[in-house]
Amino acid sequence: MFSSESVTEGHPDKLCDQISDAIVDKFLQRDPYSRVVAECAVATAIVFIAARFESDAVVDFTKIARQVIKQVGYDEPDFNANTCSIITSLKELPSNGYRYWDARQLSDEELDLIPVKDQVTVFGFACNQTPTLMPLPIWLAHNLARRLTAVRQEKILPYIAPDGKTQVGVEYNDRKPCRIHSISVLASQNQLSNKNASQQALLQQEIKENIIDYVFKDEEIKPDDNTRIFIDFDQPFAIGGPSVHSGLTGRKNAIDTYGEYSRHSGAALSGKDPTRIDRVGAYAARYAAKNIVAAQIASECEVQVTYSMGLARPVSIQVETFGTGKIPDTDIAGIIEEHFDFRLGGIIRKFNLRALPSIVDGGFYRKLAAYGHVGRSDLGILPWEELDLVSVLKR
Repeated sequence: MFSSESVTEGHPDKLCDQISDAIVDKFLQRDPYSRVVAECAVATAIVFIAARFESDAVVDFTKIARQVIKQVGYDEPDFNANTCSIITSLKELPSNGYRYWDARQLSDEELDLIPVKDQVTVFGFACNQTPTLMPLPIWLAHNLARRLTAVRQEKILPYIAPDGKTQVGVEYNDRKPCRIHSISVLASQNQLSNKNASQQALLQQEIKENIIDYVFKDEEIKPDDNTRIFIDFDQPFAIGGPSVHSGLTGRKNAIDTYGEYSRHSGAALSGKDPTRIDRVGAYAARYAAKNIVAAQIASECEVQVTYSMGLARPVSIQVETFGTGKIPDTDIAGIIEEHFDFRLGGIIRKFNLRALPSIVDGGFYRKLAAYGHVGRSDLGILPWEELDLVSVLKR
């Protein structure tokens, strides 16, 4: 049995991720060559933003934070967009001409001259358990979390507050999912509509019908009579949000990626512009793994890419197919190295990462900050979710 959890966009950690990525969006919308790292922390009535940046753009950090808090739905007295205190620690870096390079205009030789500025090992993963080639536990947990938010926003269950958690346990047989072992939904309640103990059974039934049953109605593997379903409105978590537990950017890496079914880097994904290889390298690794699985070269594929500071190309590309590969893993690694560009400039060029915040309505990176950076089916096809190399790999 393997379980993965997800959280709603109102979870304090995810609130921080969204504020950080909304700042990145705003910088890139106004100056696509911006370099920025933004981190955020929240607690009762307080938001702290730390950022360093090099940009021609002028950005109102506090305005962005208040907009995100309001859009997420926090309007309780203990924490809301209007009255929370926002503290910033900002450092504008000296401007230099190095950042003004357009990957779309550079030759391969010129891309080789653009080194990474960090040392990191990133991972990408794909498997054939779901339509988006994601592990089933995190796929289901994200679907439950999105539905938990939807029933609040659509006033189907208006007493639900923004903060919530979901978890799904899946039983496997020979590395293939065979049944739903357990489902957990933890929902915080609106302070003004808190229910007493006698009404908890009714609330649990409403959650089951409107969230769990709704999500699983079209799933091939459904809960059975022995599936453990746990729905909680536990009092200490009743109000939820930053007034109950603090949040921090980058603290939900497993939720951002594969629910710990596969390895992931310890580096945060949110709050970084596209020149940060610890962010965009993870997208490139996912792109390679997904195309390998879609090409039916393996049923599961984990791609590991290691970068060293000062070099343009990765120093190592390794593949693990967990015994499902049709050819040796070392041969798959060679195929990936031949057909996928893992250089920083090559990734930015392939995915058009600097322009996406201006092209996509409402920004781009903030939308990744909740419900996962990979395997998304609700945002259209993300650039690193494309399967445009499947025919090449099959040949």
